[in-house]
Amino acid sequence: MTRQRPHPSDLSNARWELIGPTLTTWRADRRGRGLDIGRPPEHDLRRIMDAILHVDRTGIPWRYLPHDFPPWETVYGYFAAWQKEGIFDRLNGLLRRLVREAEGRDAKPSACVLDAQSIKTSANVPAADQGIDAGKKIAGRKRHLGIDTLGLLLAVWVTAASVSDNAGGIHLLSRIATTSPRVTKAWADTGYRTKVIDRGARLGIDVEVVQRDPRVKGFKVIPRRWVVERTFGWLMHHRRLARDYETHPRRSEAIIHVAMIDLISRRLTRESTPNWRNT
Repeated sequence: MTRQRPHPSDLSNARWELIGPTLTTWRADRRGRGLDIGRPPEHDLRRIMDAILHVDRTGIPWRYLPHDFPPWETVYGYFAAWQKEGIFDRLNGLLRRLVREAEGRDAKPSACVLDAQSIKTSANVPAADQGIDAGKKIAGRKRHLGIDTLGLLLAVWVTAASVSDNAGGIHLLSRIATTSPRVTKAWADTGYRTKVIDRGARLGIDVEVVQRDPRVKGFKVIPRRWVVERTFGWLMHHRRLARDYETHPRRSEAIIHVAMIDLISRRLTRESTPNWRNT
């Protein structure tokens, strides 16, 4: 079916020029390794990515994809394959480097900020993958994020909400030390204590806990920590992230990567990002 007009979530030509080469190379590599034996793929990679962005942005179930996209089974199959093969992670890293260079920063970050967000889950999420965040009184999952000083994603780990910030911080630091070896400084809130600081020291990362001034009442922007809070706010522009709908935690991480790819690519092409609350 030919679409009369594009969806607001669709990639522009400029954004596809940033994302397309990685996806095209992935398909060519698969065929070169004999993994796509048979008739040539009938669906355009750009339309597949448009469909994934549409789900992420609007929050609809995969089965509810409009009919002008490829079949939802095909779209989800590509989404799952790209998650398993690290394509979303690779795209996020590529776009992050481009943004940092465009803003006059070194392509590889030297500092990061850690934080976690507990989120409720939908009915399809297995009970074994959920937990209760006793501090925030939320039953569901927890998103552990490590970002650079621009608010761009370095690492994400989705767990049951009962997993402590300490455990999440240790995991994030280990991953960041591997993927971003130039990072030597990390800021975190008071939920990250001695174990995270000790783990950072062993990895060559100085972890500084930024505390809130107990004398201050009400809301106040806290140095360094506000950057990651802003990133969580950016992610909430994507309705699929208003609650965790994904059956598998790794797919939840992929949805976060897709949201960041959407945000960063728009930032590079200077396109606006309409808020779903008032679009």
